[in-house]
Amino acid sequence: MPHGSSYPVSRSSPRPARALPSGGAAVAPGLRLLAAAVCFLFALGLTGLLFVWTDRGQLIDGLLLPRAERGGGYEQPGDLFGPATVVLRHFGRPSTLAALLGGVLVVGLLGRRLLAGLTGVGLVLCAVVTAGAVKSALPRPDFAIEGSTTHNSFPSGHVAVATALVLAYLLVLPGWARRWSVVPGAAAVSVIGAATMIAGWHRFSDVLGGVLLSAALFCLAAAALTLRRGGDAPRPGAMPVAGRAWRAFAEGAVGLIVLGWVVRVLLPGPAAGLPWGPLVAISAAAVLTALAVGVAVFLVASVEFTGPVDRPQREAAHPGSMERLLATDSRTAGR
Repeated sequence: MPHGSSYPVSRSSPRPARALPSGGAAVAPGLRLLAAAVCFLFALGLTGLLFVWTDRGQLIDGLLLPRAERGGGYEQPGDLFGPATVVLRHFGRPSTLAALLGGVLVVGLLGRRLLAGLTGVGLVLCAVVTAGAVKSALPRPDFAIEGSTTHNSFPSGHVAVATALVLAYLLVLPGWARRWSVVPGAAAVSVIGAATMIAGWHRFSDVLGGVLLSAALFCLAAAALTLRRGGDAPRPGAMPVAGRAWRAFAEGAVGLIVLGWVVRVLLPGPAAGLPWGPLVAISAAAVLTALAVGVAVFLVASVEFTGPVDRPQREAAHPGSMERLLATDSRTAGR
């Protein structure tokens, strides 16, 4: 007598093996952006802790941007003082900021990224409010350092707005155009940061704090847009993370070399007239700004912000999803 059940048992066709995720898709873009936001916030807090709330940090800030011998301010002598004040005056005009924010919305609308454009405008406004709130709320201890004041200017609102504007355009630009914005975007932020230091408005730590603040806010905004899409899936055919990292490093190095060469050719005399402290502060701020903008471009290199992705499109983005769908339809039809 045969053992086992007499009921017929139908065997379903085996499912195709699911492909393992590649190195570029091992970590979802939204999670990478959230982790980067935490790192930028940690760097922001560490910068404030070291430069604002320690005597050594205040001393370094004072050595990089010493107080002027005449007048008691922090204006740096040289031929660049006049152009710096002109740059800050034009950049601080409400009409200039309105035009730049309008450009974010226009680019987002033309590229079907209106929500990303609105998020970019909110990013800039949030940078303005947050920088002002932090600057007003945080005290600056008095360590009796010669030439140092207790007036807190950390972080720089001008630099935070400039960085937020550059990063806002990353949300509305297509993926192929983002990496081309690293050099001009970093150069624009570096010019604003240098102008604030030359004009005596901000210290080196203030400039660095403004960049880090806007970079953290950008990562949070980009993560919110990415998670809202529901898929968190990179573009089909996107380069793996390791390849994108090496390419970003190479392009960033070339961009810094080109930027340094342009500054040396266009401003040889005025730059040579600066003391060593401001020159070191401006150079370090430019390099760190380019690094922050490059990291932001790298984090969103494989993400599009054109709108929410529906379920069939998300499934089609994964290997083997179409085969599983066809196998399911054939089993349903055979019943």
